[in-house]
Amino acid sequence: MWRAYRDVRLAALIDSPRAFWTRYAEAAERSDDDWRAMVARGPALWLAWDGDLPVGTVGLWHADDQPADEVYLVGMWVASTARGSGAARELVDAAVAEARSEGRRRVALDVARENPRARRFYLRCGFVPTGRTGAMPWDPTCVEERMVLDLPGPG
Repeated sequence: MWRAYRDVRLAALIDSPRAFWTRYAEAAERSDDDWRAMVARGPALWLAWDGDLPVGTVGLWHADDQPADEVYLVGMWVASTARGSGAARELVDAAVAEARSEGRRRVALDVARENPRARRFYLRCGFVPTGRTGAMPWDPTCVEERMVLDLPGPG
């Protein structure tokens, strides 16, 4: 699993460098042991596959300063060859289902304003803008918008 995740993560960082807080050069320097440890300790990760080829990924991560019933959707990416195939929706659905099973009430994410396709996708998934913005730590011109999906409680 760690090799597939490494490969898809590096591809994501090359394809969409302004979508992630990690930069390609930083990730490419990680050793195999670093990748193994990253996958083993979290965040929770999912991969989308096209046959034997990983073509997408998403994760869930809980920040120390985040409410206990909230989690971040992070590292979302699908290869251009798989966009429009339903892979992105399957990844988000898997992550949201896991958040629900963990008892979370909200899933939050940050999406770059310069990526309207991703923003439209998240809106279709039920995420709503909060009005809160931030910037990439390595480039303040890359503004991100916070979106959230409130999860209904048990019946």
